Amino acid sequence: MTENSPASEWGAERVDPAAYLRRIGCAGPLAPTAETLRELHRAHVLTIPFENLDVVLGRGVRLDAGALQGKLVDGRRGGYCYEHNLLFAAVLERLGYRVTRLLARVGPLGEPRRARTHAMLLVEADGTRHLADVGFGGEGLVEPLPFAEGAVSHVGPWTWRLGRAGDEWVLSTLRQDGWAELYAFRLEVHHRADFEMANHYTSTLPSSPFVRHVIAQRTIPGARRRLQNLELDGQELKAEELHAVLGEVFGIGLEPEEAEGLARHARAAGRSPERQG
Repeated sequence: MTENSPASEWGAERVDPAAYLRRIGCAGPLAPTAETLRELHRAHVLTIPFENLDVVLGRGVRLDAGALQGKLVDGRRGGYCYEHNLLFAAVLERLGYRVTRLLARVGPLGEPRRARTHAMLLVEADGTRHLADVGFGGEGLVEPLPFAEGAVSHVGPWTWRLGRAGDEWVLSTLRQDGWAELYAFRLEVHHRADFEMANHYTSTLPSSPFVRHVIAQRTIPGARRRLQNLELDGQELKAEELHAVLGEVFGIGLEPEEAEGLARHARAAGRSPERQG
């Protein structure tokens, strides 16, 4: 499958690959190979945090390439799946990769079916296709996964598998009690309007976890640091500690009054077990 929509629809030309590469600490080589894709994917996941702070602060999330460049690269912030993967897609296209942007249903298969609210990518390199996803949060991929039924990836303590269920592809992760489905998707062309609709739904629906909770995650080799409301890695924080934690643990620089607003929201939200990407 190839993507039929023109690159100009996504504005890839507005992304600065050199600035992005400095942001994630990659110097090359940059030939559009599977090995380069793996290096870029891993560096992105280990550098740019997953976070929804602009949603909680009432600013909304813009998906145009210029805004993604300004926030995640120039502003050294993080974002959630649409921001991460649309930025990554634009950079990959600038480097010569062929990229298909996809949307998935998060969570285990079954009824009722959830809306398609997660973004990820299909990338062609060295004559083969790879599932790339730098923006799931939770238990998301660290490196690309070969796009083949039964493909398995091991990175540190984590394992993922790509399978089929009818006409859907399913990404699963291995937990202590067995395989758990992360999301399911079909191969079909999506357009920017589809992503804008999904982003609006995710960032405004009152029951969305990204509206209800303060969330930040940083992946480091072999571990993940996760903030949800006023809980960091399972330990309760004081509201006044939030500003320092965002900066020191996640590399997210906010003004003190912004952190205070997040803390108020976090106190109101309370603790929740939700782990959606």
